[in-house]
Amino acid sequence: MAEFNHAKELNTNVDYDFITDAMTGDRDARMHLYFQLLKSFQKAESVDIIVSFLMESGVNMLIKHLGNALKRGAKIRILTGNYLGITQPSALYLIKRKLGNQIDLRFYNEKNRSFHPKSYIFHYEGYSEIYIGSSNISRSALTSGIEWNYRFRSTTDPESYDKFYETFEDLFQNHSIAIDDEELRKYSKNWHKPAVSKDLERYDAESEDEKVKELFEPRGAQIEALCTLEHTRAEGARRALISAATGVGKTYLAAFDSEKYKRVLFVAHKEEILRQAANSFQNVRKSDDYGFFDGDEKCTDKSVIFASVATLGKSEYLNETYFSKDYFDYVVIDEFHHAVNDQYMRIVEYFKPQFLLGLTATPERMDGRNIYEICDYNVPYEISLKDAINKGMLVPFHYYGIFDKTDYSQLHQVRGKYDDRELNQTYIGNERRYELIYKNYCKYGSKRALGFCCSKEHAKDMAKEFCRRGIPSVAVYSDAHGEYTEDRSIAIQKLMQGEIRVIFSVDMFNEGVDIPAVDMVMFLRPTESPIVFLQQLGRGLRKSMGKEYLNVLDFIGNYEKAGRVRFLLTGKTFSETKTYNPADRTDYPDDCMIDFDLELIDLFAEMDKRTLRVKDCIRGEYYRVKNLLDKSPSRLELFTYMDDDVYQLAMQHSKENPFKRYLDYKKELDELSEDESAFLQDINGREFIHLIETTNMTKVYKMPVLMAFYNHGDIRMEVTEQQLLVSWKEFFSTGTNWKDLDKDMTYEKYMAISDKEHINKILKMPVHFLQESGNGFFVKRDGCALALSEKLQGVIDNPVFVDQMRDVIRYRTMDYYQRRYRNVDV
Repeated sequence: MAEFNHAKELNTNVDYDFITDAMTGDRDARMHLYFQLLKSFQKAESVDIIVSFLMESGVNMLIKHLGNALKRGAKIRILTGNYLGITQPSALYLIKRKLGNQIDLRFYNEKNRSFHPKSYIFHYEGYSEIYIGSSNISRSALTSGIEWNYRFRSTTDPESYDKFYETFEDLFQNHSIAIDDEELRKYSKNWHKPAVSKDLERYDAESEDEKVKELFEPRGAQIEALCTLEHTRAEGARRALISAATGVGKTYLAAFDSEKYKRVLFVAHKEEILRQAANSFQNVRKSDDYGFFDGDEKCTDKSVIFASVATLGKSEYLNETYFSKDYFDYVVIDEFHHAVNDQYMRIVEYFKPQFLLGLTATPERMDGRNIYEICDYNVPYEISLKDAINKGMLVPFHYYGIFDKTDYSQLHQVRGKYDDRELNQTYIGNERRYELIYKNYCKYGSKRALGFCCSKEHAKDMAKEFCRRGIPSVAVYSDAHGEYTEDRSIAIQKLMQGEIRVIFSVDMFNEGVDIPAVDMVMFLRPTESPIVFLQQLGRGLRKSMGKEYLNVLDFIGNYEKAGRVRFLLTGKTFSETKTYNPADRTDYPDDCMIDFDLELIDLFAEMDKRTLRVKDCIRGEYYRVKNLLDKSPSRLELFTYMDDDVYQLAMQHSKENPFKRYLDYKKELDELSEDESAFLQDINGREFIHLIETTNMTKVYKMPVLMAFYNHGDIRMEVTEQQLLVSWKEFFSTGTNWKDLDKDMTYEKYMAISDKEHINKILKMPVHFLQESGNGFFVKRDGCALALSEKLQGVIDNPVFVDQMRDVIRYRTMDYYQRRYRNVDV
């Protein structure tokens, strides 16, 4: 992702002794405002800057000089505008990241007056000087843009100087708002890249000297994410998940964030990802001190190791012979949504680094566990695909939903997916479908396209058909051989050079492979997984020279969940919107277009009418998850694998919610084991589990208390204050869980809380409420802080009771943090 990360070092081969009070910019570097400002920064005792906007390019030029002035003891104040969003959040985050809160940084805060001043005021012993003119803080404005600026001293024109300075003081003190962390988060969250920024950035690019060397520096969202990562570590976090859309530059982000750590491990599941990551880390660290740990190499003596999960995840390598548990200071798990499988988990659980960073573009519940749990429920930064387009980090898309008459109604689904063999029989040899795809490809036009197919046979068949129609194409898949196929790296090279026009693939371009110049993607199979759909869409959204947008051709038939794409494209879910209005474009990403054939609008309307009842939807989803796991799912497993739309429906319909009385729900489906059926006959054990299933969770306080009773499977009948304290502190010291103790809680406040204060809160809050609303199951008893009723004595050793208690506690905790993460009322 070099296009997101390279800066250029300014050519400073300038006569520094040249002094002028009138600066006009343009091609004569002596007339650039920047070089005159440098002299002033070097000796000023304090600096006041007022500009209508800040851009990352300009802040990058000044940041070192601002820092040097601060080191000398200078005080610096900056007042800027937020009108129309021209000030880039990344410019503000860059100041925060490099200089912390040393600069008094503020927004002008009046809605009814325009704000266009540009002035730089430097205060020295005995006098001040002011630069005033047309230059905001951007690269072109400070250098080769035609900008007129004039400098004068307070001693030469005191009346004019006083007028300007007094106005600055009034604006700064009385008409501004401090840009603290919360204000900056709010500004960034709502920021859309304005159209004028595109012109400003173009001017910045044109102002760069062609002879200067490239520097790899964080840009845009990377700067914002780096700030949040540094902040979360300062708050005590040892794990974090960054969720960012494909194309934002997550690998470079990891390289920048881990740069100060001596030993780094980067884990991924594909060789191509490892090779690309190595290149990124080499650019950032400027070092060849790295190696690979995979099927071919077993490097153990380099500062940075790029490891294949399939190799490092084996037990034979996770031991002291290869790496001690604390060998790595920093561990990166790429495509973190895969981290729930056994090999990933062995790696995550074995190493004890100072910090672990998970990277994903798809933070969905999947693969058997909640990825938020693995990273301690700590997601300090997230940028969705829609946000990335709105912020100008990805190109917009023009999406065309094309009606495909292919009939899917007789095809079978296996574990929620259509059978590939049946799809092959439906697609291969289907002349009508070939013609439909070819004509639409020609209609919208493309120089470099990707087509996503259902199988190797399908990909090869599509390449053959396109070649037959005069469009040079190849199929790419693992172990590809024979006519119309090509090795992936060679195919990419040929696509870039124009030797071929289309690559047809089978899930080989979902992750880790960058072809920024792709200008069209074609979805040639049913959209079943929202994760895969968004990954494949992201393959074409990367920015590239001359590329204004991506064409997306989606061939849609009457397959199950065909209408889901309407919501994937806007970031909304069906459970949020309830209905779909084809005329409503309010949720579209900026500059994007979505166009469905009229036949599809009719198809979706008909499918929406046939939507199953909530009860039937939940039941169908239960059986789908059961088939997926080959066993009856636990609460946690059903929560993890359940389609999110169905889960939200279950939450909104209390009577149909299986998680309220999960064992009763399984009994209704005749899904109980013999042991579970026997346990269900014990009214005390059954009702205690039901109590935990339904206990109020406005706060998460009850969970560590219940965990103290559960005691890792050795259930206690009573707990002491000390036992509660241990469980409480273990829970709230995990990741950033401490934030849930109180409103406006800070890490410093949390660390300052005494054990006595913790115990008082435990007794006053969860212990009190469990006694009050615990249906008699939680009681006071001499010699302990809280006890279970004697009526549970006969069931606490029952393996089913132990398993159910563990399952419901984990489910309720995960559900709480999932909702907290999504800013849903908890």
